[in-house]
Formats: sequence, C-alpha cells, structure tokens
Amino acid sequence: MSSIRPTTEVPAPAGDDTGSPTRRPVTSRAVAALVLVAAAAAIPLLGPSAALDGTGEAAAPGVTEVALLRAVLFAALCVQLGELFAARLARRVPGAPPGDGPRGWSAYAPWAGFLASLGLASIVANGNLVPHALSDLDIAGLYGTRDGTLALLEVNTFVVAALCARSRRPATALAPLAAVVLAEALRVHPPAEHTAYLGSALTVVHLTCAALWVGGLLHVLRTLRRWRTTAPEAGAALLGLYARVAAVLLAAITATGVCSTLRRMPVGTVLDQLVTTAYGRTLLAKVLLVAVVSVFALAARRRLRHGGLEAAYAPARAEVAVLGVMVAVSAVLTALPLPIRWS
Repeated sequence: MSSIRPTTEVPAPAGDDTGSPTRRPVTSRAVAALVLVAAAAAIPLLGPSAALDGTGEAAAPGVTEVALLRAVLFAALCVQLGELFAARLARRVPGAPPGDGPRGWSAYAPWAGFLASLGLASIVANGNLVPHALSDLDIAGLYGTRDGTLALLEVNTFVVAALCARSRRPATALAPLAAVVLAEALRVHPPAEHTAYLGSALTVVHLTCAALWVGGLLHVLRTLRRWRTTAPEAGAALLGLYARVAAVLLAAITATGVCSTLRRMPVGTVLDQLVTTAYGRTLLAKVLLVAVVSVFALAARRRLRHGGLEAAYAPARAEVAVLGVMVAVSAVLTALPLPIRWS
C-alpha cells in the first residue's frame, strides 16, 4: 500500500497576488493619483468655457491651451520650490533620520516647466495665437516685446533650475525659480495698468506663498511616508512645524488675494462681478477651495495634537489633493479676460 504524504503548502510571497493586501494600497494610490491628474487636467480644458458661459465676454484665442500650459508651469514651480522648502524644514526637526528623505522630483519638475513655458512662448511668438506650424513663429520678434522677453526668461530660468537640481547644491535653484515668479508677476501686470508695480509685488508674495504651501505639503507627506515606521516622532514634529509655517503662508495668501481683488474689482462691484464675470466666477471657485483646504488643514492639526501622526495623515492627504485642484483653477484664472473695473 502506497503511503500518502501530506502536501506542504508554501505560502506565496507577499505582494505576488494581485488581490493581496500589500498590493491593494499601491493600486488604490495609483488609481487615486490618476483620477486627481485627470481632474486637474480637465479643469483647464473645460473650465474657461464653463466660466464664460452666459457672461457675454469674449475669450482670447487659445484660452484653453494657455490655461493648461500655465497649470503645468505652476505645478512645476510648486514641486521644486516646495521640495526645497520642505527639505529645509526636515533638517530642523530633532531626531530626523539623516539622508532618509524621499526621492526628489526636482530633477524632473523643471523640465515640465520648461516645456510649458516653451509652449507659452510659442503662443506669444505667434501674436498670442496657438501656432499650427513652425512657420507661424516669429522667434526674433520675442526679443522686441515685453511679453516675449518675459516668456524667454521663463524658458531659460527653468533650464537653469533643472541644472541646479542636478548639481551638488540644489538649493541654488532658488534664484532661477525666483526669476520665474518675478516674470509671472510682471506679465500679469503690464506697465499700462494702474499701480502696476504694486500689483506685481502683491503677485510675487501671493505666488511664492502658494508654491511653498502646495509644494511644501506634498513633499512633507512624501517624507512622512518614509518616516511613519522608522521615525514616527520626527514625522509628527515635521508635520507640526509645517502646519505652523503654513498658517503664516495662508494669512499672506489671503491678504494679498484680497488686495489684488480690490484692485481689479472696487468694493461696490465685487459681489456682482463674482457671479456675472468669468474672472469673478473662477475667483469665487478658488475662494471656496481655499475654505475647504483650510478645514482640512485645521482637522489635520487637531488630529495631530490629539491622535498623533496616523490620525492626521488622512486630512493632510485630502488637503494636498484639493490644493492640486486649486492650482489648476488658478491657471484658468490667469487665462480669462480681466473683470470690468466699474468706477
């Protein structure tokens, strides 16, 4: 009689099965990232036409393309500037694991900004129209106009920022990134505008604080994922330090945003133009997003204080997701016609 030997089951390695618990979080994160990217891309593509519907305003040619390119430019600026900012905060945290930060995205973000600024420069080179062939471009004409010079400045500074990110001193990218912010501020406020330099100064502060807020939180959350098991105390300290700085950034963003709005919409016309103009509608959407982000930020700070890092992680992730949408809405805002200034 042949003996029957019991078979020994060998457990499958973790993560081999597509339905295993280790792969489900990875898959869900990938799906969530794709949904967020799709939503952020849909806002510049569909937002201008939705904002202009029923206002009687005429959009400039290529408003959709400009909004999409500017969204990529803003995102690239946020990623690189925020990464430098968050890395500096991490170095100030006692007990932080040395050299245990996440892999930086600064080596890739400025190249995305370069491509976006190159696309915007090509539109300027074609008389603010979307070019359909190389023959449409007047490259030499860029040097003879203010908008063309600023567009070329952004193209070149993103290249310099990319080279700085690959150097031994990536913090040197702060100089070219500051030049991008300044170029954007000067572009938005031409010399013919009333108190143009005041408007540019407000935009410099507003855009800088927004980039630090959005990009800084993104890199902080990526750092926390690395430290959740190895250094949870340092992770909680980093998130708390960022929250304190973010409160100051939010105050500066709010103050400069209100001042900029009142420069373009006198007090007596704000409520009317917020619902009757494309610029006002988009601005109202941005204000609502800031309010939602503020709620998530307060929830994350409260949970961090009472429940620790794990409790604060979820609202912080929701905060950065809404901030990504807000960047896309801000890009749409820059492409829409300016509101009518009623005296």
